[in-house]
Amino acid sequence: MFDLIIKNADIATASERYTCDIGIQDGRITTLAQGLEGARETVDASGYLVLPGGVDAHCHLDQPMPEGVRMADDFLSGTRSAACGGTTTVIPFAAQEKGQSLRAAVDDYHQRAHGKAAIDYAFHLIVADATPHVLEHELPELVREGYTSFKIYMTYDDLKLSDLEILKALDVARREGALVMIHAESADCITWLTEKLSAAGQTDPRYHAVSRPSAVEREATHRAITLSELVDVPILIVHVSGREAIAQIHWAQGQGLKIYAETCPQYLFLTQDHLDEPHFHGAKFVCSPPPRDKDNQQAVWNGLEKNIFSIFSSDHAPFNFEDPCGKKLAGQEPDFQYIPNGIPGLETRLPLLFSGGVNEGRINVHQFVALTATNPAKLYGLYPRKGSIVIGGDADLVLWKTDQRVTIRNEALHHAVDYTPYEGTIVQGWPMMTFSRGKLVSKDFRFVGEAGAGQFMSCQNPTLDGRLR
Repeated sequence: MFDLIIKNADIATASERYTCDIGIQDGRITTLAQGLEGARETVDASGYLVLPGGVDAHCHLDQPMPEGVRMADDFLSGTRSAACGGTTTVIPFAAQEKGQSLRAAVDDYHQRAHGKAAIDYAFHLIVADATPHVLEHELPELVREGYTSFKIYMTYDDLKLSDLEILKALDVARREGALVMIHAESADCITWLTEKLSAAGQTDPRYHAVSRPSAVEREATHRAITLSELVDVPILIVHVSGREAIAQIHWAQGQGLKIYAETCPQYLFLTQDHLDEPHFHGAKFVCSPPPRDKDNQQAVWNGLEKNIFSIFSSDHAPFNFEDPCGKKLAGQEPDFQYIPNGIPGLETRLPLLFSGGVNEGRINVHQFVALTATNPAKLYGLYPRKGSIVIGGDADLVLWKTDQRVTIRNEALHHAVDYTPYEGTIVQGWPMMTFSRGKLVSKDFRFVGEAGAGQFMSCQNPTLDGRLR
């Protein structure tokens, strides 16, 4: 007796498309066959496209912030929103602060997630204070315990590491088999430009993009690749925004270096012009790197089509607009350099890419699944339990109406943020039913899951091979 049978499933994975029934027991897929019978519950998937649940491998939820700043989404509202957008696994960040133990950051993050997450989750680490104790003891121990990926920054005063510290961290990753994510922007260049703009009184949100031009991303990307090459360790460049950084990554991949890359919806559907919206509304689009122009948008689409990118993530960073702890710090309209950095996107990530990518013919459905589910599961050590539809894998399944037209409205989304940067965007294709380990968590634009139903996932060492590109 199955717990659930999903009948007549038109299944697409990263490599195959076929029709069968899916038999589910104890939250796992146990049978893929025709004509299955005998279940406590049966769902007819006729007329739907059945895809693996999305893995959003770059999002920020309830992350500790500097005094006076607060993220809008905790683990309940964030995972609720993810589920309604077809995502069944999230990997946010246990972020170390300067002077803090890395393990203390992990312990704190478990407390924040406990009893709230509605879907499964794992943690990346953020290494912000690369002391000898962290590098020689805490980081290796945590990698062995299942936190097999960590992020380092080349910018932000409270997060950035020096090149020497980065080399030492990369050396730990090589020895322990971890994957390093790098935020590649040149800190000193940004500081110099910001000081120039501030002195000239150019402090509106639009100058955020001026302070972080493509050149500072290109330089840092090249430097990150060089450091990776010296240590002989794979890295992943996160949230790549345009052609100049893409060119560096493509060159490195052509040299046989294991350089992986991620991009995000904001670099396909937003431009720097959004930062110039009146009445401080440009602050809604402040993220780093910033959105660029239409030509750079096309370069990102080309990179997706040519498999230069391995994964597509939201980089969900939820700050309210009308909030003294959000974009309007202390109830004011701060200079661009003080606006909390990041935009929401957990729920809209998959529909935006499906509509603009698959339905508009820029990528095929197999690339979509690879970018949004299979590759992140492989890169972060969750495959094959997550990211595909296979016997023995978790029954994380999403039933899509590929012709469903939806106008994105913040009032219909399920996060706790008071805006979406994609307000009014029309998409075609929407996840109508989401199952997390065989349990229905979203149906027809409604959240039907439960707080605390999500499980923490310990990660294995990443799968790094040529099939990801």
